[in-house]
Amino acid sequence: MASTPSRTSGGKQSRTRTGASSSSKSSGKAGAPAAESADTHAAAPAPPPSGAKGKRAPKPGSKGRAKTGRSRGELGGENEALWRDYAKTHNPALRNTLMEMYLPVVHFTAERLLMTLPRSIELEDLKSAGIFGLMDAIDGFDIDRGIKFKTYCSTRVRGAILDELRSQDWVPRLVRLRAHQINRAQASLEAAHGRLPTDNEMAEALDLPVHDYLSMVEEARAHTVRSLSESWDDGSGDQAMEKIDYLRDPGAPDPAEIMNQKDVMKTMIRSLNKREKEIILMYYRDGLTMKQIGRLMSLTESRVCQIHSNVMKKLKLHLEDTRENLAL
Repeated sequence: MASTPSRTSGGKQSRTRTGASSSSKSSGKAGAPAAESADTHAAAPAPPPSGAKGKRAPKPGSKGRAKTGRSRGELGGENEALWRDYAKTHNPALRNTLMEMYLPVVHFTAERLLMTLPRSIELEDLKSAGIFGLMDAIDGFDIDRGIKFKTYCSTRVRGAILDELRSQDWVPRLVRLRAHQINRAQASLEAAHGRLPTDNEMAEALDLPVHDYLSMVEEARAHTVRSLSESWDDGSGDQAMEKIDYLRDPGAPDPAEIMNQKDVMKTMIRSLNKREKEIILMYYRDGLTMKQIGRLMSLTESRVCQIHSNVMKKLKLHLEDTRENLAL
């Protein structure tokens, strides 16, 4: 009987321990989702503040990545060895290879400049001048400066083409400059007033006295040289012709006058016989002398002159009768 309470108390204690352990297990099971949710909220990034633009998150592993393999100018490029060999040897074969590589730069620059030039300028002339500029650029290029050769040579090629155009211009550069100043001032005043500016307004815009402005206008009147061999297309679809084909020759006879003379000649010789017609046509139309006409017609020179005189008298009477009929 004495051992029974101890077992009972021991049983109660064991049951108490069992209840505590079960309660701890249940509380642990219940608290697991809460802990996971807390960890999830803690790991989630904070939203960006309102009004601030969101930035794209960097890709994993991209931070701190070293940039390798980027060349600086021609340094580290595939043509670095070629440039270094030419800088040491100046071998013409290497220069020709480089010129073939960068020849499209010359073509591109020449075609762009041709769009702003008169039609009398030939594209091939611009390309020839640009090739000399490319040669100078290849000889003067320093690879150790770390710049692209295309950037360097495009400026040299354009400058060589412009120098060639200036050398062919017979008008002094100062005259061209003054003409550009006058044109800019005139365009500005036309846009402001909506009409052609007066001489006083132009002089005021150029900050010059009126007489100095007039002198400047006279000096800036450069004549434009045009090529007569330039093709002219009227848009009709026919073959283009050169401008020289359309120029009027002051020394050439008028076609209308020639047709009128032929009509008058036909009317005048209509009343003549065959031999008289032949003499008149050979003398006035073909330009033969009396002696030459006599040889062709088996006549003496005096006989040809006699026939010519008789024909002139006959034609004179015919013209007088025609004039009287027209007066009536």
